[in-house]
Amino acid sequence: MGHVHIVRDLPSPQEGFSRTVRIYTPDAYDSMPWHRFPVLYMHDGQNVFAHPESALFDTWCANLALEQAVDSGHLEPWIIVAVDSGQGRLQEYSPWDDAGGRVKARGESYARFLVEHLKPLVDQHYRTRDGAEWTGAMGSSLGGLMSLYLGSRYPNIFGRIGALSPTVMWSNSRLFSEWGTHPRRWTRIYLDAGEQEFIHADGVPLDYGRGTRAFYEHLKTLGYADHEVSLVLEPGGEHHERDWQRRLPLAMRWLLA
Repeated sequence: MGHVHIVRDLPSPQEGFSRTVRIYTPDAYDSMPWHRFPVLYMHDGQNVFAHPESALFDTWCANLALEQAVDSGHLEPWIIVAVDSGQGRLQEYSPWDDAGGRVKARGESYARFLVEHLKPLVDQHYRTRDGAEWTGAMGSSLGGLMSLYLGSRYPNIFGRIGALSPTVMWSNSRLFSEWGTHPRRWTRIYLDAGEQEFIHADGVPLDYGRGTRAFYEHLKTLGYADHEVSLVLEPGGEHHERDWQRRLPLAMRWLLA
């Protein structure tokens, strides 16, 4: 079932501290030494893999979902690079300051760490495939927002974006105005949420079902075609890792095929 390599204390010069990064190489990476692989970058790395050193409770089991899709012939093998979130998760996954002044954004520094430091290291040490078509970003909640931000800010690097229950309403829905055009590049965007998914975060109401649908409709008005953007609204879906784990195989099959 491949291997999860854990890199601890990896310096992030852009952020001024070190991070833990978990790199999954699929089974085919060892059996096909001549082959180059596409790469999916995921946030909240401690919640991504079925692995003894992952989070104690529910995780996405992304390594199992990927290998099962490969074995069934639906996907080719991908490398998955999962970056752990830290103590300041709200700040590091916020591209912009929260309107109420409660969160000071550090999302651009995190994005620069991925683009300027981590991705070049991965490309140097692993047999990766070039081009935005073969590089993806995926996350949930604010990690979903950060994935969409990467797609908007760096479309020449991240061509495949997976946003599960993305917090698109963050900072007074600023993502809608920031993502104002179709970049006319190869792109694929997967969006999902629970149809009635709704939470209160420190007293702030967040309607994920309505917000995710609204952002999908926003992209459609910009000219994104059905083969470029997909929306899944799951009846009964909640804001939890077990729900993202359940939807991940479908997300991968659409986004990574």
